[in-house]
Amino acid sequence: MIVTRKAVHRRTVLRGLGVSLALPLLDGMVPAFAALRKTPASAPRRFGVVYVPNGIAMSHWTPATEGAGFELTRILEPLEQFHDRLLVLSGMHGPEPNGGFHANASTRFLTGLSAMPSEYELQAGVSIDQYIARSLGQQTQLASIEVSLDSRDVSGSCDVGFACAYSNTIAWRTPTTPLPMENNPRALFERLFGDSGSTDAGVRLQRIAEQRSILDSVTETVSDLTRELGTGDRTRIDEYLDAVRDVERRIQRAEEQGAEALPVVDQPPGIPASYADHARLMFDLQVLAYQTDLTRVSTMMMGRELSGRTYNEIGVPDSHHPCSHHRHDPVLYEKLAKINTHHVSLFAYYLDKLGSTPDGDGSLLDHMVILYGAGMSDSNAHARTNLPLLLAGGGGEGVRGGRHLTYADTPMANLNLALLEMFGVHREQLGVSTGALDVEPLSLV
Repeated sequence: MIVTRKAVHRRTVLRGLGVSLALPLLDGMVPAFAALRKTPASAPRRFGVVYVPNGIAMSHWTPATEGAGFELTRILEPLEQFHDRLLVLSGMHGPEPNGGFHANASTRFLTGLSAMPSEYELQAGVSIDQYIARSLGQQTQLASIEVSLDSRDVSGSCDVGFACAYSNTIAWRTPTTPLPMENNPRALFERLFGDSGSTDAGVRLQRIAEQRSILDSVTETVSDLTRELGTGDRTRIDEYLDAVRDVERRIQRAEEQGAEALPVVDQPPGIPASYADHARLMFDLQVLAYQTDLTRVSTMMMGRELSGRTYNEIGVPDSHHPCSHHRHDPVLYEKLAKINTHHVSLFAYYLDKLGSTPDGDGSLLDHMVILYGAGMSDSNAHARTNLPLLLAGGGGEGVRGGRHLTYADTPMANLNLALLEMFGVHREQLGVSTGALDVEPLSLV
């Protein structure tokens, strides 16, 4: 038998009409000798964060029992198929805020530090996603991506005495540099796969009408490449390109509909009118970014703190933030629980997408860890204690799920410190941490 060392390079891209499209991890990217040994393609490690604003209806979140085999609560029920992938963590707290309860909720979530009271100067800490991005980002085109479903606010609905930047993001590159969260799927798509050269809505719509699809422009390259690949890889590329085309089509359709029906000031073209459609589209873009190894770190805000979004589609026409201050009114509390459950159901869509996307010897979900939670628990009291947190993903020796663990008098910063260690980032302290959280096992394969 003659065996060659020929393999498709991990950095191979499809090119055409000035655009480049990265490829997912293929068996053909593994040297031939490794393939003979049936060694699967090694998959990179990845880290994601999904943040929810305005606290949680905690009585519908916290499981009644600890340890393995716990029953999912009403809010967590949409995650039933991922029960064995979930590690629910209770009892941890954030640092004491100096006012600015919502500004501090989002700021301390990944930094372990409170926000500095000021409307003009910013001071927090480096967030764990950025520490991890500094390490993993050396092998990718983008060190990290930051995503939101709400637009950034620069005045108005922000904590008095605190800059709006604190409520607009959970990601901090330096203690004084918050990272903007992108809520427009077209802008995120172009960051990943190519830039139109303009942010003007008219230019974007003209581009849709005049320019061929990104995939149409790389057809010849795809044809040349697939001749070198096996049946499995050809199928994988076809599925991946179908996913890219579907995302592109949905963005274009949203832009066209948005330009006709909505003022640009209120809802820029590219953002679907439905919150759920917007969320799924942004989740899909993150999956594509992971699948192509354009980045290995992402953070997403399901909404900014103090968000006043309404949820008519689930029977909650009330503004989110006022509902969160339920004053123990059962009607308002029920509405808050509905919103929380809706967010988790969309998170379940994300996990399902990750779990069904092949990656190396498993799926994307097998090779990543996602932190989901909020920066406050009982929003009516702006409580910083008993924060609602869970980890999902990580197969094998990763996060051993199917458990609910409770900690006493433990800073959430200890969990964040343990997550850094999990990704090979060693720090003695993070914010108000008192030591890395003891969770066994908490490592990535």
